[in-house]
Amino acid sequence: MKYRSIAAPLLLPLVTFGIYSLVWSVKTKNEMNNYGTGIPTAWLLIVPIANIVWLWKYSVGVEVFTRRGMGRHAAFWLMLLLGTIGSAIVQHEFNRKVAPASVNVSVSA
Repeated sequence: MKYRSIAAPLLLPLVTFGIYSLVWSVKTKNEMNNYGTGIPTAWLLIVPIANIVWLWKYSVGVEVFTRRGMGRHAAFWLMLLLGTIGSAIVQHEFNRKVAPASVNVSVSA
């Protein structure tokens, strides 16, 4: 999984009229599938009702990838009800799992 700024899924959909939300979903789905989560094709995102089923399967993948750092129910409801804010929170969880060594530097006094 690539380390991404949480501002990307939060703000870029506003600039791109929602297109970046789809791009972010596909990119993170592919990266989680490389981990072995088995999320189905993202084409289901454009099919009514099937997009909710897809979001649930994506949320299950989030739970597997984060090793239960974020549960499937939390990921599902955050992304369904809060949209880009929920995606930014999920990205934050991804970043916690893949944080580069330079980000984990602690400051001592």
